[in-house]
Amino acid sequence: MYEVKTFNAIAQAGLDTFTDDFEINQTDEPDAYLIRSVNLLQAELPESLKTIVRAGAGVNNVPLGRATAQGIAVFNTPGSNANAVKELVVSLMIATARNLFEAHNYSDEHTEADVSQRTEKDKTKFNGTELAGKRLAVIGLGNVGSLVANAALALGMKVIGYDPYLSANAAWRINNRVKRVDSIKNAVKNADFVTIHVPKNNETIGLLGTKEITEMKDGAVLFNYSRIGIVDNKAAVKAIRSQKISHYCTDFGEPIIADQEKITITPHIGGSTLEAETNGAVQGANTVMNYLEEGDTTHCVNLPNMQVPFETAYRVTVIHQNVPNMVGQISTQIANREINIENMANAAKEKVAYTVIDVDDLQGKDQEGLISALEGIKEVYKVRVIKHR
Repeated sequence: MYEVKTFNAIAQAGLDTFTDDFEINQTDEPDAYLIRSVNLLQAELPESLKTIVRAGAGVNNVPLGRATAQGIAVFNTPGSNANAVKELVVSLMIATARNLFEAHNYSDEHTEADVSQRTEKDKTKFNGTELAGKRLAVIGLGNVGSLVANAALALGMKVIGYDPYLSANAAWRINNRVKRVDSIKNAVKNADFVTIHVPKNNETIGLLGTKEITEMKDGAVLFNYSRIGIVDNKAAVKAIRSQKISHYCTDFGEPIIADQEKITITPHIGGSTLEAETNGAVQGANTVMNYLEEGDTTHCVNLPNMQVPFETAYRVTVIHQNVPNMVGQISTQIANREINIENMANAAKEKVAYTVIDVDDLQGKDQEGLISALEGIKEVYKVRVIKHR
């Protein structure tokens, strides 16, 4: 029996996904955490914990370095809220193009008896533009960016895309009418709208700043529905005040952009739909089960992604440092106990590696002794033995 502890409100459909081999919220020493936005950065992680799965895309609320050192695999659920974010961005493109925010404020301030006559006279102040024929630059063509790009094409827009890390799977999702360019400068230089959809890491913090905004078309509209810090908010405020850009919409508020005319802040609601929460919970539950029952690391953010068919009676998984001779040391410890290796797979992600060893039989073998010996290798973080169900 595996134990799962949840944080935040996990959609019931996700909880219902777990099989009878999993108990939910029955202990404070679980095998898995299934979370949403709870802040674990300062939390003590129990020794029993083997995985943390975030029902959502971002994992900036998880202490990745500490989790890795404890041999805890951390996952997200990419794509589960992509459609929700896409629809919000598209709705904001329409709202800014048609000056809906300004029109609402006007109507809210003019509720006197002659409002119909007055608004009929003044409505030309809010003349907007149509999206058809306008140019959209999409920075990042992954799960969200590809959907935004395709939706914009369906609205009759011209779409330019930039993504130097575009995967083969992501490329298949993108309409071939999306023109791909080789730099942010070439993407934004003639765009009426610029939207950014990239993960937050050392390479993307400040990705769109003063230099990039300077290259943008005067009066362009800018969107940040990725993470705070990817757009330099100081540069965005300066561009708004100088009328370099006409509107800035973001899902991530901070004091510098508060109470600024022509800046619209939504309260981190990009993925907040009933459907997205259900998708994330179901995907998260399946991720927990696949990792605990098979050692599958698909969508793992701190380990290499591996999906190895489990066709033997037992599987040994080892999370360890990516240094020379680790596979040799691991296989030697197994061979010393006269255990036959049927299959072995190994992969690395930066400084961390993951080794999967399938063995024919551990019946009558000293499993605890094997685990102890493998964890005795100083570069090893965690060892698990999984019995095929």
